[in-house]
Parts: sequence; C-alpha cells; structure tokens
Amino acid sequence: MRVHELAKKLGTTNKDLLARLKEVGAEVRTASNAVTPEQEEKVRLLYEEEARAAANPTPAPPAEPAPSAEPEPAPEPEPPPAEEPPPPPEPEAPAGPIIVKSTVPVRDLAEYLSIKPNQLIAQLMAKNIFASISEKIDFKIAKEIADKYGVVLEQEKKASEKKAPPPPPPKPEETVKRQEVAAEDLTARPPVVTFLGHVDHGKTSLLDKIRRAHVVDSEHGGITQHIGAYTVSYNENKITFIDTPGHAAFTAMRARGANLTDIAVIIVAADDGIMPQTREAIQHARAANVAIMVAINKTDLPSANVDRVKQQLQQEDLAPEDWGGQTIVCPVSAATGEGIDHLLEMILLQSEIMELQASAKGPAQGFVVEAKLEPGMGPTANTLVKRGTLKVGDTIVCGPYWGRIKALLSDTGTKVRTAGPSMAVKCLGLNNVPEAGAEFVTVANDREARKIAEERIAEQRTEKLSATARRPTTLDDLLRETDTTEKKELNLVVKADVQGSLEALVHSLSEIKSDKVQIKFVLTGVGNITENDVVLASASDAIVLGFNVASEGGANKAAKREDVEIRLYSIIYEMVDDIRQAMTGMLKPVSRETVIGHAEVRQTFDIGKTGRIAGCMVMDGRVTARARARLKRNGDLVYQGTISSLKRFQNDAAEVREGQECGIRLDNHSDYEAGDEIEFYEVKQIAQEL
Repeated sequence: MRVHELAKKLGTTNKDLLARLKEVGAEVRTASNAVTPEQEEKVRLLYEEEARAAANPTPAPPAEPAPSAEPEPAPEPEPPPAEEPPPPPEPEAPAGPIIVKSTVPVRDLAEYLSIKPNQLIAQLMAKNIFASISEKIDFKIAKEIADKYGVVLEQEKKASEKKAPPPPPPKPEETVKRQEVAAEDLTARPPVVTFLGHVDHGKTSLLDKIRRAHVVDSEHGGITQHIGAYTVSYNENKITFIDTPGHAAFTAMRARGANLTDIAVIIVAADDGIMPQTREAIQHARAANVAIMVAINKTDLPSANVDRVKQQLQQEDLAPEDWGGQTIVCPVSAATGEGIDHLLEMILLQSEIMELQASAKGPAQGFVVEAKLEPGMGPTANTLVKRGTLKVGDTIVCGPYWGRIKALLSDTGTKVRTAGPSMAVKCLGLNNVPEAGAEFVTVANDREARKIAEERIAEQRTEKLSATARRPTTLDDLLRETDTTEKKELNLVVKADVQGSLEALVHSLSEIKSDKVQIKFVLTGVGNITENDVVLASASDAIVLGFNVASEGGANKAAKREDVEIRLYSIIYEMVDDIRQAMTGMLKPVSRETVIGHAEVRQTFDIGKTGRIAGCMVMDGRVTARARARLKRNGDLVYQGTISSLKRFQNDAAEVREGQECGIRLDNHSDYEAGDEIEFYEVKQIAQEL
C-alpha cells in the first residue's frame, strides 16, 4: 500500500502521515512510496494511542489536604547570610508611543532609550551613520533602533496632514494585487500542468489522448476550441493543462512575468531516451522553480527500454522514486492509453502535497495564454484565471488594453458565465489583441479601465524613448554591483562545440571557489547559441557564454531585444578569468579604518559667527586635512565626522605632525573643552576576495 492510499484510509493528510512514518522508523520520502504491512501496523497503533489519549485526558492532580487543627511548628529562622546589593532595575519602556518629528536628535533618542549617548553613536556607526550627540538622524533609522529596545516611536503629523482628506483609493489593479485573502476563503484549486520535452517524443499525442478520455462531461456538445489550455476531470478532481509549443514558449511567458505552471511533466520517449532538447526542457523547468515529474512515453514499442531511461534520469539528478530518488516517474503509452490513469493520479497526488490553494472570492486576476484577432469575434484572449472569479460583464484591463467581457468560452466551445481559479477560458470583448503572458485584472468600471490603459500606453512610450525599461545584464554591470545583503548568484547559459569541451568548461567554472558568490548553470548544451537560449537567459537574468560556437541570427536579434549579453570565447582560461573578475566585481568593497594620529585640545578660541576653533597639540602620529576625526571627552564619544579646517600659524595646513601645535575646526561641531582628545583616522575601500 502506498502512503497516499494509507492516508485516505486513516483519514489524515499525506504530510502528517509521512511525519508519523518517520517516527516509527519507516524510510519513506514521498506520498507515492510503498509502506510495508509492519510499518502500516505500527503507524496505525500510533494513531490509535493518540485517539485514546484524546478521549481520556489526564485527570487533574488531587487537591491539597486541608490543614490540621494543630499547626506544624515553624522552622527556626536561619541567620541572614551576607548578600550583594541587588542590581539596579532596568529602565522600563514607556507605556505609550513617543511622538517625534521627521528627524530626531541623537541626545534625545538616547534619553528615550535610556542608554548613554556614546552607546547610541556606536550603534549608528555600525550602520555607517556618523553623527555627533547634537546632530539629528532620520526617523526611519531612529525607529529601527528604538524597536530593538521595545520603544515605540511615531512620527508627528504636520498640520496640513491632520486636516487633509483621506488619500485617494489605490488603482483598481493595485487593489487586486495587494488584496489580502482571509484563510477561511482559501480553497483547494486544480493544478496547472505543462508538458515539456523533445519535439517528437509524443507530447501532443499524449495531451490529445488525455483530453479525449477525460474531458469534463458537462461540457460535451460544443465545438472544440484551441485556447492553449484546457481542463480535464479525473476521479472527481480537475486538472488544467497548458498546451505550449515547447519549452521556449514556456520560458518566454515566464520572462514576461506569467508564472502559470505548478507542475512540469517532462516527456521522454522510451525508445530514444533523453535527447538534447529533453535536457533543455529539464533546465527550463528548473529555472522556473516548478515541481518536476517525468512521463516515459511509447512504452508499447518493441524497442522501448524504461530502465535505460530511468538510468539517464539519475544522471540528470532526477532519480525515480522506485530507484531511491524523489522524482515521480510514470511509464505511459499515448497509443494504447496504458499508464495514463496512473499519471493523472500522480499529478493529483503531487498537487495535494503542494497544497495548492486560491480564493474564488473577489476580483479576478490571471494571465493571457494566447491571443489573436478572429473573424466574427474580434480580439480574443485565451486566459487562465489565477484567483478570484471572472464573470461575463466584468470590465478588465490587460496590459495597455481594456474591455468589458461579452462572452466566455470553454475549450469545448461551451459558453460559460463564470471562471474560477485555475480555469482556462476564451475571453471576448477587449479593444485590442494583448501579448501572450500579459496579466489581466478586473476593475470597477469602464472609466477606471480606460484611465489605467492610457497610463500604461504613456509609460510604454516613455520607456521606449528612454530605453531604460530593463537594465542590460552584462559582465561590466556585474563589476559595478555593490549590494551585499545576501549571497550573490551569477546565472550562466553555456554552449560549446562538443560535449568534451562543455564538460571541461563546466568543470573549470565550477572550480572557482567562493563563499560569497556562487555560479548557477541555468542551461548547458552543445551547438550554436539559439534564440531559445537567449529567451531563457532573459527570464533568468543570465549571461550567455559560447565556446567555439557561433551566435545565430535569431539569437542576436533576441539578445538586442531582451538586452542579454552574449560573449564568445575560443580559449577556456579567458572565459574563466572573465567570470572570476565578474564574481569579484559583484562584491562590495570593505571599509577599513586606519588610525593615523591623536591630538589633545589645550585651548579654545571664538572666531565670531563662524564658530569656535580648538587649539591642539598633536600627541602622536599626524593630522591631515582630509582625515576623519573622533572627539572623545572622558572616554565618551562626543563627535565623529570630518575636519572643516586645519591651520598652523594662521595658515591652512595639509598636514601637522607629532609635537606640533595646530588649530582644528570640526565640521558642524563647536563644543570643545580643554582636555578633549581627538583621534584621526583614514577610511580605505578594500576590494573583497572570493
């Protein structure tokens, strides 16, 4: 018996049963693994024990006996030991929020937090904010620090803000995107499945066989419509299939932001095995971060060798479940129909494990699968609803176009009034033909829809003029990359002339060791760089590298259109050196301080409106006019910043050395006292290493 069958028998979920099986020592990974009778008995006893414990809760402990008439003699008091005085109580956070302005003085914030100013200044320095005790910091920074101490800061509203009317509601499509769905509104939705694979391994014939055998009964009677997606029914459950021409179209839609697919089924012919296009399909599915299943087709042929295909799948890191892996692999035959029921059952099982949910309430949101201009219908859009319910009469916006829905057609040509999550329908009523992958949303009325569409048209015009719709991904860009908030990832598409060269390239690039930047091979293959390679690179923000290969004309046009960089090499070490430099350039330089000298304030001088100057003696090292400075008083940090002026005998000086007197004025600071110590340091940017 398999795990999912036992879960239904016990009335529990696959996830919970998998956890309980591990408790009793069963080595199972997925819900389609088999369970032995001994393991089944152990886990059944475990559930029975829990049920008995729930039915008979542990009784409460008995009440303490009443005290007897004769009280027990009190113990003799022990002599009071010598105790240390208790530590002073920690300051309590204020009960209510503290109202502050848009900027907060460092001195005041330290008082709010009940800490010393030098402690606060040190925390600000850790954030690369150099402020003195009298300077002000931004509210956002102050709030971040206050939150750590449990102190609530709120920004004071301006008088105009207090009297102003409430802000206008957000744009309708923004309301749909930001709408929070209540947990009780979420319900299970059908999985959306895409078949990928080699061109003649039976993808279309397998889809046709499934469609003819399991079309939704209630939709019979219409004329079949090719809408790029359709829904089938199996065991009272629905599955939506997207019929794409291939993995290039699958990735092209993802490049436009249309994340339609939940499960990708890789089709492999049992007689041919894994082909180059099969490997590309696997890499495209991995790049999309979707669940991957495998269907081994043409098992009815005399030359079929299922075990050989499973061995090849292991080499692609898709080890089948029955071979100890975690990939669901289903032998099928599109010609005879054998194994198709098992494939559909496994798809439903995979979707159950993924716990796919959506809300059918509220405005609809989804994506266009295909669109065209049809005689007698006008612009039509074949759409897939992701959430909400799409209804006839709704006003929708799709890219720069809009319209009121006149009719909705299912894939059988039947007119329907509504379409819920994961349903595919043909939509009539738009004012123009949108592009595949465009997102649609329903809005309140025609006026709002027209306004949004016009704004999008204006934005597109501006983007074309400025040519900044998308920043190109090039190695030079990566060399200027500065963000280090998380581990970097450099995505690569690598093509080579022969398999041996490809293996050598992948090995050499993988040998570049780094704890801060990692290389991810989005696709590796043999042959010239094609348009499909560029489309995948665009969707994955990858660089295309070619070794002893050419770039086809379609690829060059696509690269220019998608702003993807293609680099061609004939020497391996040149490619490796360029990638190593790019990885290094992705790391932000590290700031390193070097203390160069100290000075002591001996006297102060008022110089009228321009402030005060500290008369100092350089105690050690040197002082330069470009150095940064820290002013300390009795060990506490009072100021940190730059030098406004450095003078020696009334003249500006570039440098003053140990044992010499000088006049120093710090930038935006005039609070000096005799005995203050000024520390001078330089900050250098040191390039990080991989």
